[in-house]
Amino acid sequence: MTSTHDATGGVRDVKSAGRAIELLEFLARRRANPPRLNEMAQALDAPRSSVYAILRTLQARGWVQTDGSEGYSLGLRALITGTSYIDADPHVRIVGPLLTDLATQFDETFHLGRIDTDRIVYLVTQESRQDIRPYSRVGRRMPATATGLGKAVLAERPELVPATFEQLTPRSITDTEAFEAEMRATRLRGYAIDNEESTTGLRCIALALPYTEPVTDAISCSIPASRWTQQREDEIVAAMRLAAERAVAQAPLRS
Repeated sequence: MTSTHDATGGVRDVKSAGRAIELLEFLARRRANPPRLNEMAQALDAPRSSVYAILRTLQARGWVQTDGSEGYSLGLRALITGTSYIDADPHVRIVGPLLTDLATQFDETFHLGRIDTDRIVYLVTQESRQDIRPYSRVGRRMPATATGLGKAVLAERPELVPATFEQLTPRSITDTEAFEAEMRATRLRGYAIDNEESTTGLRCIALALPYTEPVTDAISCSIPASRWTQQREDEIVAAMRLAAERAVAQAPLRS
């Protein structure tokens, strides 16, 4: 059997396994726009035959599926595995009920997110009962610089701020100096604000959860701009601070 460790004791990359992961991550980014074989081969800079063989293996094991028009997307096995990650996470088990309480108290939508390089991943969403469309779903990845969740973490982790910024709405911050000023304001007030920067018509307030070192998680509340008032924001922030304190007090350390 070939060892997967090099002479220095480090883990050596297994090419086929790495390419399979790249393929799954590519399909995850495409979501509702299933790519075809040629497009995936070009994106991965890999031989068409090699990509096809990996796709066939992943399809046979339920990780990939086809839509009948030669397009490929993630299969059911990806969902099952992702759900297992959330179910097994001790911080999700602690924060989830706290978000449920907040959503019941204010009838707004609350989220738990975790940083992933320059993006935030939504782990929990407790939706408002009011008649608004949910804007964020579990598993969704968004640019950290354009979301309250992401900005709350980046204020604690300036080394993760990317060199370039994605513009999701006309209000998205795309200038480095403006974003640095936003980070200073976030640290001063103690929470982050998304002022229709990720979704037009939706404001967001978010607090980092310092139960890890370095910080990886944050909670947020999404409020339609039509329903926002400063008093409403102040009330929700106060309640979120208490929830964050409870989460930190109950959570096991994770690094």
